[in-house]
Amino acid sequence: MNGPRPAPAAWAEVTIETVPVGNTGNAADTRYTTAGYGAVDYEYRIGKYEVTAGQYCEFLNAVDPNGSNAHGLYNDTNSYGCQITWNAGASTYDFTGAPSGSASDWENRPVNYVSWYDAAMFANWLTTGSIHQGAYDTSSSAGWGDSDARNYTGIDRAGAISTYGKVYVIPTEDEWYKAAYHKNDEDTGNYFDYPTSSNTAPGYVDDDGELSGTSIVFVDGVADPGNYATYDGDGGTNGIGSPYARTEAGEWENSESPYETFDQGGNVWEWNETLIGEEGRGVRGGSFSGGGDVLRASSRYYSSPTDEHYSVGFRVSVVPEPASIALLALGGVGLLARRRNVRG
Repeated sequence: MNGPRPAPAAWAEVTIETVPVGNTGNAADTRYTTAGYGAVDYEYRIGKYEVTAGQYCEFLNAVDPNGSNAHGLYNDTNSYGCQITWNAGASTYDFTGAPSGSASDWENRPVNYVSWYDAAMFANWLTTGSIHQGAYDTSSSAGWGDSDARNYTGIDRAGAISTYGKVYVIPTEDEWYKAAYHKNDEDTGNYFDYPTSSNTAPGYVDDDGELSGTSIVFVDGVADPGNYATYDGDGGTNGIGSPYARTEAGEWENSESPYETFDQGGNVWEWNETLIGEEGRGVRGGSFSGGGDVLRASSRYYSSPTDEHYSVGFRVSVVPEPASIALLALGGVGLLARRRNVRG
């Protein structure tokens, strides 16, 4: 490795569990576009779970200890929010503003109300302990924070790798797609329709609070029959219902992707790094407030990178000194079949 590595510091206390994604040189999934999605010709790791509210709360306390929110890193304005609040009396971000429950009831559910730029600064912080240093140069004013994503393209994974060795990033669309849908059967072009290792739509928590198709009442920690996700499968109650709506990370323990990731379908939409269309960054995977169709591999959406929405969160990838850094010249300008903005 060329250049210095940052010394362990406070940010090292936040542990992101990742899983390896190999099968380098796998073919793209061309069922929906000629170019296809999911071909990745280098090894990387991806977050096993979505970034949680507890992890993001630690981030806020590390980079914004005075609660000024100068960079707008969190703006929770809805009852569907993950309930991170600034506790002025204790001078800390915590969950004391939640309408019910304790911190332990909220912190293991995915963070939401985070923009693409927020996710990029979180990834930088995991890499270096600074929101401004890493794969994303946030110290420059040139386009950073602009609602038109075309005005910020300064992503330098290769440079960050050469400096820091291991770099946390927002996944490219291909990285995200491969981890979610590829069958993990060597370098093939075989993909599932859903990120639960299935071609059949996942089950869900129905309007009666039961696992769909059963009489089993949902509670946190209930046994997963397999092929379940957190979404609104019957057009009624969002997710698991009030007050949490979203399940805890890894709740559906028997519904992982072939690479053993969880919740790439449902819970919250997840940002990806790919520039799409006129002004957006990609989002995939659907959310607790949407139907099952958007969990499918064929569903591709995007949103303004400044949007902060109750249905959107993210996970991170880790790029650990790939054999060919040149392959990381980023993420491609995505092909746009038709303009789609993220919705619930």
